[in-house]
Amino acid sequence: MASKPGILTNWPWKPLGSFKWVILTPWIVHSTYSFIVNDPKKKYLAYFLIFPYMLVRMLHDQIWITLSRHRTAKGKSRIVDKAIEFEQVDRESNWDDQILFNGILFYVGYMLIPEASQMPLWRLDGVVITALLHAGPVEFLYYWLHRALHHHFLYSRYHSHHHSSIVTEPITSVIHPFAEHIAYFLLFAIPLYSTVVTRTASIASYAGYLAYIDFMNNLGHCNFECIPTSIFSTFPFLKYLMYTPSFHSLHHTQFRTNYSLFMPIYDYIYGTMDKSTDSTYETSLKRQEISPDVVHLTHLTTPESIFHLRLGFASLASKPQSSTWYLYLMWPFTLSSVLVTWFYAKTFVIERNAFKMLNLQSWVIPRFHVQYLFKWQSETLNKLIEDAILQAESSNAKVLSLGLSNQGDSLNKYGELYIKRFPELKIKIVDGSSLVVAIVLNSIPNEASEVLLCGKPNKVSYAIATALCEKGTKVTTMYKDEYDDLELRLSKECKKNLVFPGSYNAKIWLVGDQCNEAEQKKAAKESLFIPVSQFPPKKLRKDCYYHSTPAMIAPPSLVNVDSCENWLPRRVMSAWRVAGIVHALEGWNVHECGNFTFSVEKIWQASLRHGFRPFKINSFSSTLNQLP
Repeated sequence: MASKPGILTNWPWKPLGSFKWVILTPWIVHSTYSFIVNDPKKKYLAYFLIFPYMLVRMLHDQIWITLSRHRTAKGKSRIVDKAIEFEQVDRESNWDDQILFNGILFYVGYMLIPEASQMPLWRLDGVVITALLHAGPVEFLYYWLHRALHHHFLYSRYHSHHHSSIVTEPITSVIHPFAEHIAYFLLFAIPLYSTVVTRTASIASYAGYLAYIDFMNNLGHCNFECIPTSIFSTFPFLKYLMYTPSFHSLHHTQFRTNYSLFMPIYDYIYGTMDKSTDSTYETSLKRQEISPDVVHLTHLTTPESIFHLRLGFASLASKPQSSTWYLYLMWPFTLSSVLVTWFYAKTFVIERNAFKMLNLQSWVIPRFHVQYLFKWQSETLNKLIEDAILQAESSNAKVLSLGLSNQGDSLNKYGELYIKRFPELKIKIVDGSSLVVAIVLNSIPNEASEVLLCGKPNKVSYAIATALCEKGTKVTTMYKDEYDDLELRLSKECKKNLVFPGSYNAKIWLVGDQCNEAEQKKAAKESLFIPVSQFPPKKLRKDCYYHSTPAMIAPPSLVNVDSCENWLPRRVMSAWRVAGIVHALEGWNVHECGNFTFSVEKIWQASLRHGFRPFKINSFSSTLNQLP
């Protein structure tokens, strides 16, 4: 929002939220029906194609978003090396408003302008006229409009909203107040309307002009330089007719230079070309990929999770992963992504962060959680994880933390498999178990005298049970095998705190994998379920309370956090990810995998010392205070 919002700041359909596209329903239905049932001579292709082309434009923009985020995460040719935070993502979440606005105007124009109904597929003269009118009146008028928008009066009421984004993303290009978009459309309508009334317009000229505008807008705001120097050395005059991403990026950092739309010629003519334009362009092209210090290795969860990645839908990635109604309409793309990831066997970078001089990256293995459940997939998965470790090693990373199902006793012995295969590894493999134990222990109220272990036992649950028994807390279990395993790990004095069979009346449940519905139904009312696993349990009881999976709140100095980690809230990171960061900060020169764990108190205090804080949910507090 601008600092002093003027009139026509908000879009008219803002109250409709995500249902705003319903506005187009009458036109979509009418254009489709007319095209299907009308006589061939009255099938107006241009009218029918308005909505499909709107979808194509949205896909075009999304491709740019994904490409830009992937390139800037890797660091190659990045222009501005600053952070993007949730505030910017929220501000830019309505980027499709501009496409909706254009669609409405095209439908209305088709109804009001008779010449628009008989538009052919192609006319060369219309394409030429469109290009000339854009290079002349449109670019010239835009330059002076843009300079006017930087006058204090208009800037504070309108254009400052766009300039709130210092580090731009492709969709930053269309983030303006409604009034600005009206002015921009009037400019871009000059070639469109002129060719229509002179009957030189064609579907190709319209679609091509819109594609050109979208492409150049996205290009100028993508924050990585992608125009090679060979273009300008071969065709020197192009520097006056085509801008580069670094050219427009300077406008967002310097504000009073580089006002031109897509053709810098008017900045040259009127002396507003930034003096550092050429040097910024050359420096950006030379910037190499970042070598990460810490890599967090994760994977896809559900088929829809691909849309929640930072490289997917930005607005979804900025919220905890959940089911969204419109994703059901995306099933063709969802199915396609499943097939692509099935055959695409290369880990990819999705996010970069910075913290205390450390470069942090998150890498994704293109496999879904369900694939980790099949034993016959183990060899393939281990090969993918192994390749990622070796790639991180070659990048001089110090630590690699294993997230979600990339660790496990049956898969790789919590990462120990790779240490045995490559004993000379310099990179340290971290499974994060010690920090998980610390977080869970600090989540259990001091007043609790009894806890129940539920679900498949693992390294973490054994360590928690051992710590609780040593503390004097009763640990109960309903499984004889689990009881026998725990008994072997405890001293004679601690064994008296291990109880079998347990009681479902315990108010504190430590929930691991495979804690089923039947067991949850046996829990007493107002019980507290504390997960000790990577994945959260299903919330089947409305009369009970569910803690988050082990996680911590990231300190404010950990920057470029603009997406959520799976189902966790904003700026909350899983314990497994935090453990890798702390491991690197402390410079611990040991692996944490297999049966080895750190001192729980040592890593807990180290995490707090570096600014990470326990993630607590207020809704639990009233119940926790009443626990025996």
